[in-house]
Amino acid sequence: MTAQRPVAWHVGRQGEVAGGMTQVVNGYLSWPFEFFELRVIRSRDGSRGPRAWWLFLRACLAVLTLSEPRRNIVIVHLSQGGSFLREGLLLWLARRRGFGTVAHLHGSSFVAFAQRRPGLVRWVLSAATRVLVLSEATRAAVSKLVPACRVQLVPNAVPPGAERPKEKLVVFGGGVTRRKGVDVLVDAWRQVGGNRGWQLVVAGPVVDADVVPESLPDALFPGATPHAELMALLERSSIAVLPSRDEAMPMFILEAMARSNCVISTDVGSISFVLREGRGVVLPAGDSAALAAALRRAMDDAAWRAAVAQTGRVAFDGEFSAKAVYPRVEEIWRKVLAHPAPQGEPSKLQRGT
Repeated sequence: MTAQRPVAWHVGRQGEVAGGMTQVVNGYLSWPFEFFELRVIRSRDGSRGPRAWWLFLRACLAVLTLSEPRRNIVIVHLSQGGSFLREGLLLWLARRRGFGTVAHLHGSSFVAFAQRRPGLVRWVLSAATRVLVLSEATRAAVSKLVPACRVQLVPNAVPPGAERPKEKLVVFGGGVTRRKGVDVLVDAWRQVGGNRGWQLVVAGPVVDADVVPESLPDALFPGATPHAELMALLERSSIAVLPSRDEAMPMFILEAMARSNCVISTDVGSISFVLREGRGVVLPAGDSAALAAALRRAMDDAAWRAAVAQTGRVAFDGEFSAKAVYPRVEEIWRKVLAHPAPQGEPSKLQRGT
């Protein structure tokens, strides 16, 4: 009889809930890990009020009823703001019960949050056997608060997409907000002028309604779009654009690279690192004229557009694909299972309790 595999419990969100954090968890769940089974403890789903509290309390109960620290680890997905304290309490609960723990950090503004609330961040992350971060800036900020040996930079990863014929389609995916630069994109699209047979699709839930124009030639704003439909759009599109003012490591960029898009984005978070060496186009945030110029070139120069897309796809396969990243993550989980206590703290297993 085959021995039962250990379980990596992911605490956070899953399914059709908006946000890159959800897609990270969904990606893990879709991958056939060699050594671990994966299960989810849902601690939130985007709701507020009584349901949000109900989900949190149910997650607490799930952690309280877990057993066998030798066969289970707990990975808690955290971002800045109130959720950091809420999920941080679940991280501490798992740690106090003797489980190996991983704090998987997300959030576009986590560095600023850590600078504003260093005491809270230090306290929460002190319960983590390992802390996974998405950018060098976050690693530097967190390493000032907990031992640097616990902090590891691991990029997000996504499964590859299907191969489809490319169309004259430019796609934006994400919340329709100023933070995502939709107002800049609208202005740039107007500056491009003349559709050249191209269409812009701005797919995502409308948060800042005033950035959606009453009319914009050759542009669609379909609103909230199921993730599978957004991926199908990226498989058809030739250009992906994300002119954000604030990001960490957006999944949309990687999903677009995986689907052979010419990616145009901004120099925030880890985007310039991901799109370095010709893997995409990186512009200053908030510069609609620069964005318009980049869009014109990508739309008019098919050979250049294809070269950028191919360079990005090769980089994705080697550095950011599931097959490149997930074995690294699983190796971290195995070390956490074997040595569950944070460095310098003897574990219950080592104490023989």
